Amino acid sequence: MAIPSLNVLSVAPIPSLSDEINKVRLDTAKIVSEHIIPNEDKLGGAADPDERDQLIQELREYVKDSDLWAPHLPKEYGGMGIGFLGHAYMNEILAWSPFSNYIFGVQAPTSGNQSVLIKYGTPEQKKEFLEPTIRGEQTSCFSMTEPDNPGSDPRSLQTTAVRDGDEWVINGRKWFTSNGRNASWALVMCRTEEADDEGGVNEKMTQIIVPTDTEGFTIERSVPVWGHAGGDHCEITYKDVRVPLANQLGTLGSGHAAAQDRLGAGRVYHCMNCVGQMWRAFDLMVKRATERQVHGGLLEDKQFTQGAIADSYMDIQASRLMTINCAEVIDSGNDPRTEISAIKIFVPNALHRVVDRAIQIHGAMGVSGDTPLAGMYQGARTLRIADGPDEVHKILIAKNVLKRYHSGETWDFGVL
Repeated sequence: MAIPSLNVLSVAPIPSLSDEINKVRLDTAKIVSEHIIPNEDKLGGAADPDERDQLIQELREYVKDSDLWAPHLPKEYGGMGIGFLGHAYMNEILAWSPFSNYIFGVQAPTSGNQSVLIKYGTPEQKKEFLEPTIRGEQTSCFSMTEPDNPGSDPRSLQTTAVRDGDEWVINGRKWFTSNGRNASWALVMCRTEEADDEGGVNEKMTQIIVPTDTEGFTIERSVPVWGHAGGDHCEITYKDVRVPLANQLGTLGSGHAAAQDRLGAGRVYHCMNCVGQMWRAFDLMVKRATERQVHGGLLEDKQFTQGAIADSYMDIQASRLMTINCAEVIDSGNDPRTEISAIKIFVPNALHRVVDRAIQIHGAMGVSGDTPLAGMYQGARTLRIADGPDEVHKILIAKNVLKRYHSGETWDFGVL
């Protein structure tokens, strides 16, 4: 069954944005609406692999020819150099289809690893690990979460890296390492040690690059997610895995800071992705309401449907404005932690509500594979855990608010 596609004319220029970013938004919407959404059946898992690969290659070349490739990368690394805010606005459009990011060369977790390598990597690391991923010759994975330790507290991670001569020796167990099966190398969060000024030993978190063909790197299984086995969220054991000391990313102990660098910006991108998904779910819901006859009239004439449309519109606009405000705080150099936590909680929950209403309006079709709604619904629920559970972010918001009040500091009501 054909899925209604985005009307590119609905993506109008935003007066407050530069001509450059508005052009990027419109050009991106044109490709997504005219070339990706109409071909989603050919890009999905049930498609012919050869036909899918050929189509992806053709679309990627079209994206590159349109100067829209890799919005997260600086121009000197073959990307758009569009900047943080421009990338955030672009993500809102890309999210209309689950296939857009891959076709536009900004697919997590490799895109996040690329950004971290650009900031923390040595010239040798960039040549060996970064450049092949930019050329599309390799992909990578980010190996941080552990099955026996809370991901909401990265300092509790127990995977260790110990110096032995000119090598790091890594031991531990990770899971939910996305893209683990296809990756050429992993960026692994490890607990390392260094001597302190008094002769003792301090433990530090450090990220280390590990090629996936290294002896001792073993994929135990693909973790089933929402009942789907055979995915790419891998459980991995590291048993006496040896890599050169030169594979350490950044200074010893910089692993937590590097992780926060990717997660802070990543949460904004995730939330703009959520907004884009909400717009598509909303579009599908409204079109369904205008076409579906039920009980002697169109769904759009039923007050419960009208309520769902109104509530969803408010959820989308609130989410969008909160996320843009957060992006502007980050871009200004002010402390964005409270705003990041606020959108991390609010926006995935809003996505969950909007998609839930869209499913309800579609009836049985809403839980079928004929629309992207089921996948959106599962993704929305997952995001309430990924990158920190809601509860941790609520605690952080409250602590930051109370700290300001107790200190007597003044603060801008738009930035806490």
